[in-house]
Amino acid sequence: MAKRRKKVKSKKVSSGALKNSILKLFLRMPKKRLNAKQIAGKLRTGNSADSIKHALSLLEKEQKIIFVKDGKYRVNKSVASEGFEKLPSHTYTGRIDMARNGSAFLVVDGLEQDLYIPGKHLRGAMNGDTVEVSAVFPKNRRRGEAKVRVIKKRSISSVVGKIYFQKRYALVDVMNTKVPLAVMVNPSDTAKAKDGDIVVVDVVNWGNAQNKTIWGKVKEVIPPDNVNEITMQSILSMNGFDSFFPDDVNSELKHIPDELQISDYEDRRDFREILTFTIDPDTAKDFDDAISYEVLENGDLEIGVHIADVSHYVRENTALDKEALRRSTSVYLVDRCIPMLPEKLSNNLCSLNPHVDRLSFSAVFTFNKQKEIKRRWFGKGVIHSDRRFTYMEAQEVLESGEGDHAEELKMLNTIAYKLRKKKFKDGAVNFDSEEIKFKLDAKGKPIGLFVKERKDAHLLIEDFMLLANREVAKYIGDRETKEVPFVYRVHDTPDLERLAEVALFAKELDFNFKYQTPAQAKDSINRLHKEVKNNPALKLLEPLAIRCMAKAVYTSNNIGHFGLAFPFYAHFTSPIRRYADVLVHRILYANLKQETRVNKESLEVKCKHISGQEKKAQEAERESIKYKQVEFMASRLNETFDAVISGMIERGLFVEVIETKAEGFVPLISLYDDFQFVDTKYKLRGRATGDVIKFGDTVKVKLVEVNLEDKQLEFRIVE
Repeated sequence: MAKRRKKVKSKKVSSGALKNSILKLFLRMPKKRLNAKQIAGKLRTGNSADSIKHALSLLEKEQKIIFVKDGKYRVNKSVASEGFEKLPSHTYTGRIDMARNGSAFLVVDGLEQDLYIPGKHLRGAMNGDTVEVSAVFPKNRRRGEAKVRVIKKRSISSVVGKIYFQKRYALVDVMNTKVPLAVMVNPSDTAKAKDGDIVVVDVVNWGNAQNKTIWGKVKEVIPPDNVNEITMQSILSMNGFDSFFPDDVNSELKHIPDELQISDYEDRRDFREILTFTIDPDTAKDFDDAISYEVLENGDLEIGVHIADVSHYVRENTALDKEALRRSTSVYLVDRCIPMLPEKLSNNLCSLNPHVDRLSFSAVFTFNKQKEIKRRWFGKGVIHSDRRFTYMEAQEVLESGEGDHAEELKMLNTIAYKLRKKKFKDGAVNFDSEEIKFKLDAKGKPIGLFVKERKDAHLLIEDFMLLANREVAKYIGDRETKEVPFVYRVHDTPDLERLAEVALFAKELDFNFKYQTPAQAKDSINRLHKEVKNNPALKLLEPLAIRCMAKAVYTSNNIGHFGLAFPFYAHFTSPIRRYADVLVHRILYANLKQETRVNKESLEVKCKHISGQEKKAQEAERESIKYKQVEFMASRLNETFDAVISGMIERGLFVEVIETKAEGFVPLISLYDDFQFVDTKYKLRGRATGDVIKFGDTVKVKLVEVNLEDKQLEFRIVE
């Protein structure tokens, strides 16, 4: 078994400096319980474990920290209440996360608590912007408070708004922003827009400290009656995405041949005579991955996971590469996909379409008769897909045992099931959450919706992609030599204190959610997933528990993947829609020939950018789903629905409609009695009637108000 690589030693600090660093760490994480090993990992100090333990004992004697149990300490509450006041003012750089009331929080890497920024101190910063702030930590505030000093990078490059013409210029009043925003446009840059038109505007100048006027150029005029297009373009722009590729990218595309050239086949393994097929959604246009199937002469089975060779076309430091990095991900809204790569690549040259030769980066696994992996091989290849299955078609073959390649699909499913079983045996968490899908008419209006059901055909592909991702990361990460910088997909352990809230919710639903250790949290989530089948009300707990889990991110610092229980994991299988996979392909290919190292600091900068773009893409997707749910419900105003109480606040209840999964609000004042919280914040009791309403209750509600612009629904309880 390969030995783990030696870590490069960090610089040691003096005993006094170490003690201060530890105290500051606890002050910024007042709810955390940490042991010496965890502290060493967070501080990345070169001091020994014994020196950290000694510093902890000194801090304990000074009553600044308190020993809890199992070698763990927490900060003394009396010190924590004063701690931020004792720390000097700091300068931080981070990302703006806007709140509904116009204030914001600054998310800073390495800082446990976000910094609060009052609206008056934003200086024009918007959601997602990278800014530099000066921050202080007042005694009476849990979070530090900050003022924006410099806006270092804007998160958006285009906006959507209504244009009004003045004498010497036009003014675009930007829609759907949490802070007021207007963009000036020269008459020559209005693209024939008329007064009052809805336009998409490229921001060409954000102004400066002396002149804060923002200037733009009209890129597109949207018909005023196309509310769907206005909304979707607005969602995209406010999250920093757009549909158009710049001129230098389009210019480069012209020099890429439309068909494979003879030189493209050189130094590649030929898989074209081996049975190969894809399994994808019925609406898919870009096929990232294909599976090949071959029985060897000795009876072993060779299964290839073939991935589009995007890095063959997207060469480093080209305009195409820089634009792909800027986007970092394709964005999937309800009615469209905004691709990371231009259509010539995403839907054609890179896509593993059936009945044509395509270039691949392949991971090939040899299984013996016991369905155990004997060998693995990574390298560039060329494939020729024989069949394109939709998930539904593949599922029909699996269920009936008849149809194209039924024997091969059945064997693949058997191996996938074994891989899946081992994954959960090793401690993986079941994150199988509901996914809403819509039926749209020709104008994009929702005429129906349903919850996507994941069956064996979906899981089969997922398990082989997980296998390839895991083995690629293991190939790079699990070696005796000096570290090879790489892009890992990591997932940290959950916040156990946040899970305590979930446990309280669960108690109201008679479910014992244990969370005192990460292992218990895993077991509770997996038990919850199983028991949902018998008690649908428990379905409400799954998203709550998942929100308490750490978010998976990209980084060059591997800590493993908690949710999958993999010590090494990366993203290798979707380079058409994820830039992280392109980086993985480049590093892997370079290291197949000889050990090659890229600059780790530069790689980490890219990882953080990609993780940020992924988060924005997910937010855009959620916004589009929420909009379509509300739009669908608008046609059912004054109808009654069965719903589940999904949350409670001082002003009222949140309910989730069982049929459509749409969530709305019921004002407390609209109820038939004066209901007040009792015992916990998950239960209300009427003062006059004594009636109890609690989290998870099923109620009958009437839809009384729809606010499409704010994506909000209001209900009344009728039964």
